Amino acid sequence: MQTLTLTRPDDWHLHLRDGEALAAVLPDTARRFARAIVMPNLKPPVTTVALAAAYRERILAALPAGMNFTPLMTLYLTNNMPAAEIDAVKASGFVHAIKLYPAGATTNSDAGVSDLKKCAATLARMEKLGVPLLVHGEVTDPAVDVFDREAVFIDRVLIPLLRDYPALKVVLEHVTTRNGIEFVKDSGANVAGTLTAHHLLLNRNAMFAGGIRPHHYCLPVLKRESHRQSLLAAAVSGNPKFFLGTDSAPHAQSAKEAACGCAGCYTAHAGIELYVEAFEAAGARDKLEAFASFHGADYYGLPRNTEKITLRRDAVTVPASLDYLAGERLVPLRAGESVAWRLA
Repeated sequence: MQTLTLTRPDDWHLHLRDGEALAAVLPDTARRFARAIVMPNLKPPVTTVALAAAYRERILAALPAGMNFTPLMTLYLTNNMPAAEIDAVKASGFVHAIKLYPAGATTNSDAGVSDLKKCAATLARMEKLGVPLLVHGEVTDPAVDVFDREAVFIDRVLIPLLRDYPALKVVLEHVTTRNGIEFVKDSGANVAGTLTAHHLLLNRNAMFAGGIRPHHYCLPVLKRESHRQSLLAAAVSGNPKFFLGTDSAPHAQSAKEAACGCAGCYTAHAGIELYVEAFEAAGARDKLEAFASFHGADYYGLPRNTEKITLRRDAVTVPASLDYLAGERLVPLRAGESVAWRLA
């Protein structure tokens, strides 16, 4: 088969940044996805409905004419977010979730939560109103091996969290381990997980192929091949608890290729095409539409899209770099290499 037609997909985990960076990367997502859950880890973070409304307006203002795209906003959970803000979230109609970053876990997470007990009233209100908690699932304890931080987070944080708030809607984002897959599968229908294309396609060897490869460095970090196989099996299983979330995360080339490089892979330039490759490699292209277009919408209680997109088997060479900020370039995943599919 040389073409593949899908219901237009959604991206349930996306970084758009702001300002000049936002304008540079937004078109890549808007060409492919009808909607996206937009991460709130700006500087300063998006912590209130009012700030989310202003950010949403900036996104819509940056959207090129003729493109149809809806940003789904989120708030950044802090130790002192008042429970009343959750009522405002529910009433807003455009804020769809709260994001939990353990303090210091990843890019712009310094204002994240240091102790979930400080968020008890807010979490209880979220549970009551059905507002999802989106989780960057890693501990930041420096004594814990970087490859074990997701599994330890599940044991130390997520299992106790759901014991205290059993009906809380929780999305374990960018699952990277067999432990994470099993946790989502074994939990109730209120718990789901997103999977990135780069974690489906790459294992940790990719970071060290012929030298250090900074553009393959992300958090949670790529894991061993047995974990990648578990992620792929979950993605193609048809289980509605798993759905697409690119975690596309742009950084200037100078910030990636540095003595202390930033974590994140930019994949929005081939945001659906890379998933086609992963599903095709697993012999499961027929499972992609539900994973990319149905499961996330159903979990969030939103209508499924009715538009269609078509992809054609036609290899595209990815540019070595893309326009980003003034005087700065952005290096996408597969830079200088090819992607097997393109939007028709």
